[in-house]
Amino acid sequence: MDAFSAGQLSRALDKLHSTVYFAPEAKEKFTQLGLTDQRMQYFASRAAPMGAVTANVVAATFYNFNPDLVARAIPAAWEIASPAEVTRVRYEVVDAVVSRILGEERIRSGDFAHAVAVVRRTAEAIPNADGRPLYAGHAELDWPDTPYAQLWHAITLLREYRGDGHVAALVTHGLSGIEALVTHVATGTGFTPEFGRLLRGWSEQQWDETVDALRSRGLLDAKRDLTEAGNALRVKVEDLTDELAYAPWRTLSDDEVSELVSLGETIRDCVAAAGAIPRNAFGPRYGQHR
Repeated sequence: MDAFSAGQLSRALDKLHSTVYFAPEAKEKFTQLGLTDQRMQYFASRAAPMGAVTANVVAATFYNFNPDLVARAIPAAWEIASPAEVTRVRYEVVDAVVSRILGEERIRSGDFAHAVAVVRRTAEAIPNADGRPLYAGHAELDWPDTPYAQLWHAITLLREYRGDGHVAALVTHGLSGIEALVTHVATGTGFTPEFGRLLRGWSEQQWDETVDALRSRGLLDAKRDLTEAGNALRVKVEDLTDELAYAPWRTLSDDEVSELVSLGETIRDCVAAAGAIPRNAFGPRYGQHR
């Protein structure tokens, strides 16, 4: 399996990770903890393994959110619940949500247990945490007891490892957080501009100023579409992201790759059947042609 194929497989498995942000169990349990705002729940639950970090640290590691938006939730969240409490509740959510989505019969099967073991071994093959702050925080957590929660944890480790590398690729190629978002939107496969601004907390003025800056660099044209240079830059970013995330996937045999491709298809079908990620949760065109 090459780096590009590993990236595709990683994104297929990622769907299981994403379910916890939309699950009714998450809203219920985090609200009981005192985190009543959905954005606060997201920022706190994902950042908690790094400890009681500041808003600037969260904005830097999450990368394409407006720092002012992050600052409305962090560090106020840590005054309501400690990072350890938030992480404990997050894994309570994982325990409830993943078992519900995948189903009792499936998670008790021998084939599932073997696939989980392969994903876990892949995550454990990540060579180190150098330059990977979100991954490093999650890697210090204890492994959950149940196989289905172990699957979610392993996918999350691989996801955050890849995500940290993606930020490194963006920085390497000179794209700030909002520039990364605007150019991603311009590919036509991500958010619409309106949804991107709403979800990531940027004003129309900030967006327009970024568009002008990208035009001056020759990356966007007058219609706000990517130029040839803009397309080439996005390809370089994605290729470097795949390369930086590739190390643990090299350990898989061809049979194990096939096994995880099948697991990814199962996850996709189960998530869709359960309606676990609301339609248009990321905008009307997100993920098209990917």
